[in-house]
This record gives sequence, structure tokens and C-alpha cells, in this order.
Amino acid sequence: MNRDRIEGYWKQFKGHVKQQWGKLTDDQLSVIAGRRDRLAGKIQELYGVTKDEADQQLSDWMKLQKKQHRRQQLASLQTLPR
Repeated sequence: MNRDRIEGYWKQFKGHVKQQWGKLTDDQLSVIAGRRDRLAGKIQELYGVTKDEADQQLSDWMKLQKKQHRRQQLASLQTLPR
């Protein structure tokens, strides 16, 4: 996943983003439109954290999303008929 833009997956991720950072509104998520820098800025603004803290939260969250996606892929491969 491109570190700067998660735009291609944005529709899938919006719900997960809102679960993680519940103060974000649907309108704000629309403006963010998958741009990592915009999301980090809103996290910084709404949660009163530094830029570095917002970036770290995002990095950690993105790693978790990747892990969960890989687990889902493995699980679906294991259920395929042989």
C-alpha cells in the first residue's frame, strides 16, 4: 500500500477509519478522500496530538490493516476445494 495515498482503497477503509478515529465526520472523510496527509492532519486537529503522533498512529493502523487483510486472504485460500 502506498504510504502517501490510500485513495484506491478508501471506500473500503472509511468504515475502519471511523471506528479507529470516531471523531471524524462523514463530511471530513469525504474531504480527506484517501489522502494520508489530510487524514493525519485531521487526527492531529481533532485529537490534539503532534504531527509525529498522528503519523505514528496512522502507520500503526495501516500495519494492522495489512495484517488483517493477509489473514483474510489466507483464510479464504484455506477454504478453497482441493
